[in-house]
Amino acid sequence: MQPMRIADLARNSGPTLSFEFFPPADESGSETLFESIAALDPLHPSFVSVTHGAGGSSRDRTRAVVQRIRTSTPLCVLPHLTCVGQSCAEIDRVVADYATQGVESILCLRGDRPANGTATEAEPKGEFRFAAELVARVRATHPSLEVGVAGYPEGHPETPNTLLQMEHLKAKVDAGADFVISQLFFDNRAFLDWRDRCRLAGVTQPLIAGIMPITSVAGLRRMAQLAAGTRFPAPLLRSVARAGVDPDAVRRVGIHWASEQCRDLLDHGVEGLHFYTLNRSDATRRVFESLGIASSASLRG
Repeated sequence: MQPMRIADLARNSGPTLSFEFFPPADESGSETLFESIAALDPLHPSFVSVTHGAGGSSRDRTRAVVQRIRTSTPLCVLPHLTCVGQSCAEIDRVVADYATQGVESILCLRGDRPANGTATEAEPKGEFRFAAELVARVRATHPSLEVGVAGYPEGHPETPNTLLQMEHLKAKVDAGADFVISQLFFDNRAFLDWRDRCRLAGVTQPLIAGIMPITSVAGLRRMAQLAAGTRFPAPLLRSVARAGVDPDAVRRVGIHWASEQCRDLLDHGVEGLHFYTLNRSDATRRVFESLGIASSASLRG
């Protein structure tokens, strides 16, 4: 059982340590995932999260992974839930199912709109346009559930107006969000400035920093495409360039950069570190080895 809600743990006993996984598409991927979970379990994470495809595209697989983690490991699990293109009835069924399983926290996300779809086409049922509406629905139907939301330190690609983007985050908080997990970033100054702007806007909920160690040049390019708007600092790019075509050298650069990010964030009082693992454990474990962190408990020492 989860001894303390995520927000309370981050606020009162943090920083939290957590990992994100995605539901694999086949049995081979499933075994890789659970091998990674087993390898990361000794770090005693505060929680692990499981992603959910936009429009419910991986709903059944997400549910299966959540259920297996809950029944076969001691880990507390945070399912993601997206709402674009979903009806209230569909969302209510999913949330009720998680509550029946004993899930205590859910990460509420809008989700990506269908490719080449307009805002109207993306929400054919007309019931959810924004994550704030999903937060409000979960709050209304299951008030005991803890709700997390996403934040964007470097801005959301669909909202270049940073003041408006902050208003969107505040709307999610006002709808009932308990904590915020950030999009990945590589420049801590962006996160720390965003944290200050959140506080000025009245967002007092815990802000958990999203970290993804670079493990290959191809991976870096995928990040640039998938996390549009993410800045890659020149010192990081120079280090990757110096590594050349040596994949092990690139990987060492990525792990070192993530390690220094975490050290600096911890020094600046971050309330949590959330690692986007891509269902692999090695890079994340090496970051913690370099920091001398044996488990989540030692983060709070």
